[in-house]
Amino acid sequence: MGRVRQATHAGSWYTADGAQLDHELQSWLDDVPDSVREIEPEGTHCQAPVPGARAIIGPHAGLSYSGATAAYAYRCIDVSKVRRVFLLGPSHHVYLEKCALSGCTEYQTPMGNIQVDRETIDELRSKPSGDAWQTMGIGADEDEHSLEMHLPFIYKTFEASIDRIRIVPIMVGNLRFAREQQYGEMLAPYLADEENLFVISSDFCHWGSRFRFTLYKESEHSRAVHLGARVRNDVSGEMPIWKSIKNLDWDGMREIARLDHRAFAQYLEETGNTICGRHPIGVLLAAVNALYSRDQLDGALAGTAAGGPRLRFVKYDQSSKVQSPKDSSVSYASAYLYLPDN
Repeated sequence: MGRVRQATHAGSWYTADGAQLDHELQSWLDDVPDSVREIEPEGTHCQAPVPGARAIIGPHAGLSYSGATAAYAYRCIDVSKVRRVFLLGPSHHVYLEKCALSGCTEYQTPMGNIQVDRETIDELRSKPSGDAWQTMGIGADEDEHSLEMHLPFIYKTFEASIDRIRIVPIMVGNLRFAREQQYGEMLAPYLADEENLFVISSDFCHWGSRFRFTLYKESEHSRAVHLGARVRNDVSGEMPIWKSIKNLDWDGMREIARLDHRAFAQYLEETGNTICGRHPIGVLLAAVNALYSRDQLDGALAGTAAGGPRLRFVKYDQSSKVQSPKDSSVSYASAYLYLPDN
């Protein structure tokens, strides 16, 4: 008998009314222009949807905060070939040193249920490295918001074919670099398949004393310092705090856009940026690095290898513009990953 994961955050993090939710999602998607400006690397536009978009990165905050940003990622999806969605999100409530697969058969949304691909989950477990996978308990699954917050957008994006779409929910634990590589290598063949889409759930910088992270640079060339709880008044530097946060996020987005797993890990080690989905992002980068050499990826980034893989950020926002050390904010970013056909 199947088990349905309930939409436990409906009514608090987003509306529980299916018709109203559908209207809100459609409104956010309609607000995304057909020609989307790519912001990192900047200077170009893409036409939405993007043929060959194999993965997206999007936020998982309450939809009233992050829905408009997430819509940019979902508008980049070309649904024509997709049959299966791998949904990777961090664990906020239970400590994991591995990745955990869902034990459910369906995930509920206020608009309708989405079927879980039990066959693919069993296939992952049957591989020689199958002991790398844990199983999410129903309590941990329903407590976690990083996966659930993407379900309404997934349902809406694939509503015309929702009966045949299957999802593979994966809760990503606190992985070491080598573990990210291991999972990336296991998932790389699925990423290479044009019938699969990867959705990577992540917010970016969580800034403020309540997040225990107050890194700040008063100018482009100054040393970054933590303001700490002792600083109560507005900072006197030439750069507002929100701009310092944006620059910090942008440095990380730049490494992600280079599709360089090791460089992104080094960035996190050096800055400590509180990107909650750093491990799901790391697994995605590791999968790309398993499929393509560094020379291929650098050539695509430099434009010397036409038609090569590319990751582009298309939207960035913050929950608020921090002016004072007493304030706080969460950053949101959306991106798509294009892979050429095999």
